[in-house]
Amino acid sequence: MITLQDCQQRDAADPLRALRDLFSIPAGVIYLDGNSLGVMPKAAAARAAEVITQEWGTGLIRSWNNAGWFELPQRLGNMIAPLIGAGPDEVVTTDTTSINLYKVLAAALSMVAQDAPQRKVLLSERSNFPTDLYIAEGLCKERGYTLKLVEPDEIAAALTADVAVLMLTHVNYRTGAMHDMAAVTAAAHAAGALVVWDLAHSAGAVPVDLTGARADFSIGCGYKYLNGGPGAPAFVWVNPQHADRFWQPLSGWWGHAKPFAFTADYKPAAGITRYLCGTQPIVSLSLLECGLDGFVAAQALGGMAALRTKSLALTDLYIQLVEERCAGHGLGLATPRNHAQRGSQVCLTREHNAGGPLGSGAYAIMQALIARGVIGDYRAGDGGIHKDILRFGFTPLYIGFEDVWNAVEQLRQVLETAEWQKPEFNQQHAVT
Repeated sequence: MITLQDCQQRDAADPLRALRDLFSIPAGVIYLDGNSLGVMPKAAAARAAEVITQEWGTGLIRSWNNAGWFELPQRLGNMIAPLIGAGPDEVVTTDTTSINLYKVLAAALSMVAQDAPQRKVLLSERSNFPTDLYIAEGLCKERGYTLKLVEPDEIAAALTADVAVLMLTHVNYRTGAMHDMAAVTAAAHAAGALVVWDLAHSAGAVPVDLTGARADFSIGCGYKYLNGGPGAPAFVWVNPQHADRFWQPLSGWWGHAKPFAFTADYKPAAGITRYLCGTQPIVSLSLLECGLDGFVAAQALGGMAALRTKSLALTDLYIQLVEERCAGHGLGLATPRNHAQRGSQVCLTREHNAGGPLGSGAYAIMQALIARGVIGDYRAGDGGIHKDILRFGFTPLYIGFEDVWNAVEQLRQVLETAEWQKPEFNQQHAVT
C-alpha cells in the first residue's frame, strides 16, 4: 500500500517541484481542473496592472510600437511552437479555439474542393469536443459536405475515398484517451484526406510533434494547460506547405500583408500571419505570456519530456490509489492505462444506477469534493456507451504527489460517508 509518506518523499525528490512556486494556488485547494482552466501565474496580476496602468494608461496608442503590442500574436506563437513541434514563425495566438477551427477547416475544405472535389465527407469522432462538431456541422451545411461521426476504433475503416478532412482532438476531453498523431495522420494521408488536430487538451500537457507527424492544420487553447486565464486567446498552426495556398475566410485587417496601408482590397500576409483577423486583445495576450513563462522555466529542468514523465507518474499514482482505497463504490476507469494512449487526466466513470437524484451520483460526488477543496469537474454521459464522468486533470507544473494522495483520501471519505447524497450537492449548476 502506498502511504502519504511515500508521496511526500516523491515530492522531495521531484526535480520540477520549484515550478509550483510560479503559480497562485489558494490555501486548502487541490486543483485538478487545469485541463479546463489553468491556475493563475503569480506574475499575472502585476503584469495586468502594468499593461493597464502604464502601457495603456500612460503609453496610450504609442504602446502598439513602444510596448511591442503589435508583435504579440507572433511572439507568443513562437513561445508555443516548441510545445507542439512547430517551427519558428509557424504559430500565431489569436481569437478563440472555435474561431480558429472555423478558419482552418474552411481552408482545408477549400484545398480539397480544388484538388479532389468529389470528396464530400468531413470525418470526426463521435465524442469529439462538441464545439468542434458544431463548427464542422455549420461548415458542412454551408458548403454541401456531410459530417460523419464514428467511434475511435472505427476511424481507420471510415477513411474511405469520399473523406475530405479528418478532424480530431488529440486528447479526448471526456476520457483522456490520446490518439497516435503520426499514425492517424499517415493513415488519413494514405486515404487522400487532410487532417485537422485540436490540441486543446494536449498543448503544455503532453509532447506534441506536428512537424514530425506531417499534420496539416492545428488549433489549440490558451487557458487550459497553458495557464493563460479565462478566455485566453487560442493559437493556430498551418503546415507551411499549405499556409499560402488559400485565404482563410475571416480576412480581417490584421491578416493583411500591410494592414496600415489601408488599401481597399485584401492582400493576405504571407504564411501564418494571414490567420489573424481583427485587433488583438492585448491584456489577455499579455496574461497568456505569463502562463507561457512557466514553460520557459520548465525548459531548464527538462522541458516537455520532464513534464510528461511527471504527468504519467501522477496519473499512475492516482489510478492506483483510487483502486486501492475506493473499491466497491461503483467507480470505473475511462482513461487508458497504456501510457502511449493517455493524456494528462484521469476520468472515472460511475454506473448510472448507482443512485442519486441526478442519476449516477457522479455530479454530486464532484460537488462534494469541490466543497472539500478538491476541484475537478463532471461530464454527463448519454445513458448508453458514454457514462457519466468524474474528470481530474493533472498539471505537472504545479500538482504534486502529496496532492494526489490527499485528493484520493477526500474521495474515499465522500464515498464511504455517502456525503454526496446531501441535497446541496444534487442541485445542478449552469457550469459543471
